[in-house]
Amino acid sequence: MGTILSAGLIASIPAEQALPNPAPRDWLQFNYDPQHSGDNIAENLLSARNVASLNRSFQVTLPGVADGAPVYLTGVKTPSGTRDLLFLTTKAGDIIALDAHTGAQVWIQHNPAGECFVNNGSVPCYTTSSPAIDPNRQYVYSYGLDGRVHKYQVSDGQEIISQGWPQVATLKPYDEKGSSALAFATDRNGATYLYVTNSGYLGDGGDYQGHVIAINLASGVQHVFNSLCSDQPVHFVSASSSPSCSQRQSGIWARPGVTYDPQTDRIYAVTGNALFDPTEHAWGDTVLALNPDGTGNSGSPVDSYTPRNYQQLQDSDTDLGSSVPALLPTLPGSRFSHLGLLVGKDGLLRLLNRDDLSGQGGPGHTGGEIGQPVSVPQGGVVRTQPAVWVNSTDRRTWVFVANDNGLAAFTLEASGDGTPSLQLVWQSRAGGTSPIVANGVLYYVSSAGIRALNPTTGEKLWEDATVAAFHWESPIVAGGTLYITDENGKLTAYGVPSFP
Repeated sequence: MGTILSAGLIASIPAEQALPNPAPRDWLQFNYDPQHSGDNIAENLLSARNVASLNRSFQVTLPGVADGAPVYLTGVKTPSGTRDLLFLTTKAGDIIALDAHTGAQVWIQHNPAGECFVNNGSVPCYTTSSPAIDPNRQYVYSYGLDGRVHKYQVSDGQEIISQGWPQVATLKPYDEKGSSALAFATDRNGATYLYVTNSGYLGDGGDYQGHVIAINLASGVQHVFNSLCSDQPVHFVSASSSPSCSQRQSGIWARPGVTYDPQTDRIYAVTGNALFDPTEHAWGDTVLALNPDGTGNSGSPVDSYTPRNYQQLQDSDTDLGSSVPALLPTLPGSRFSHLGLLVGKDGLLRLLNRDDLSGQGGPGHTGGEIGQPVSVPQGGVVRTQPAVWVNSTDRRTWVFVANDNGLAAFTLEASGDGTPSLQLVWQSRAGGTSPIVANGVLYYVSSAGIRALNPTTGEKLWEDATVAAFHWESPIVAGGTLYITDENGKLTAYGVPSFP
């Protein structure tokens, strides 16, 4: 693996010598952008030319397991000087700020489980969420085990207590879990929203209803859209009280939570198993299209997609909502301007028309996917988010889908009649978590460790097999450094000695 630089050695190198001084390369939310493409288009330090020389820069032990991905912010003016910072949320509800070049802890805040136990049993409540950084670069948001989303100054961790902060995310944190990463987007009118979703805990017990919360970051006003009893835009309490919902156990748990589409000016979320009956305002196993402020239309989503075999998915516990639609760039020659790719827990790849999800002009219908869904070639269930990358050489769109059985790479193609499809180019039998791309290099973590691959061929460019034990953890690449957390409660960073 080459020379390992200690945290102390890195800390002693003057900043202007340790790294170049490029324009900010912030990684503000899960999978980089509001579309959660997984493609860091701003990275220009790590590349295919130097990735083989990656060395471990440092490894630090965190206060607990961070079962998600970090976020990254450059040039933060802290009380101890200007630093680049990483932020992580632990399963125990902590948010930690670390120096991105040494791993040294800058500040920490705690939002522990306290008296919260899963389904009121004996297991303390936990979260698998990841933080998000306000695009104004002043605040970071994190999910707490008190059922609230907290807002902190990035510089020193001081919590903001105003305009409804900390904001309610659930009134039932013992039954409703913050599974997904926090996310944000700015709509066409210039309003920026923070998105929070909820699901149930492992085992699908308790009285939970998946919901999307959209918080206006200027005013603090939030809207709630429930996947069950969607005609009630409120936070539910236990079924024995009011307001409550007689239906239960439909969660929104995909890694990104929601994704924002600037072309349609909508957000998309996908639900897990539960009743599907639009007449009862029940949207199990459904893609929900909502307005950017989290509202729908007369108690229903603005648009929806539900597969025809929704009852089979419900009966077999095969959630449609293990990912959110990956937004695909416009495909020359296609009959559809705005395509999305949805990969369910059933391992099926479904192409959708983002302008009309069911092809029937509104919500509440079934079917409507483009062509026949196809299975991921490696087989198995999918619980990860695909990465989307456009090759700058030929402008071809690539999609990368990983699961426990392997990683598959597809290109997006159009037939002579304009029908789009995905064409398998290569696959790896080393399974992994959600992949990312940065500066033309594909990264993912697997049972074999963390890898860097040529995205067009699958050729291995670099690997560290000494790190292992992953669940939802996925890497980021920012400012010339590769970062990953693991189930052993470690954060590991990799860099190269110099940048050509």
